[in-house]
Amino acid sequence: MAEVDTSGGGGHKKGPGVKKGKKLSTRIDLTPMVDLGFLLITFFIFTTTMSQATAMKLNLPKDVQDPNQQNKLKESAAFTVMPSKANQVYYYEGLDPSKVQASDFKHIRDIILDKKRRTDPKDFMVIIKPTQDATYKNTVDMLDEMKIDAVDRYALVDITPDEYKFVSATEQANGVK
Repeated sequence: MAEVDTSGGGGHKKGPGVKKGKKLSTRIDLTPMVDLGFLLITFFIFTTTMSQATAMKLNLPKDVQDPNQQNKLKESAAFTVMPSKANQVYYYEGLDPSKVQASDFKHIRDIILDKKRRTDPKDFMVIIKPTQDATYKNTVDMLDEMKIDAVDRYALVDITPDEYKFVSATEQANGVK
């Protein structure tokens, strides 16, 4: 708390008969103010919400027991992309992996949008099959590309051994190391 010092201030007078008033000094104790500051800091730390992690919202299909009730895919509406090593992306239209073509992440957007324009929007489906050589970043970039291109239906699926053979053959033909 505050206190007032009332001790004599030296009592020196200037001239005869002149009385000088007593100087009073004050000393303020700031301990309660510091306590209040720490209480406020503690209150705000405990009541504030930390930043929430952002995550991509995925629309997942319903889990059905009967295989006949699963989502059907038209062959003409299927588009398969396979991220691979050296930031290469291999793709083919339909369900025939023997027609694999090569691209990179700079041009795959145009290819996806072109296929999307040529296909009925309710049937269009992109199948993402990362190869064993693909990095995690490449797979996430491909998922981001689906969001950027406004592709509503896509699936992340394991690559088959036959598809991997076609990708390896295309890589050898293009000299990708």
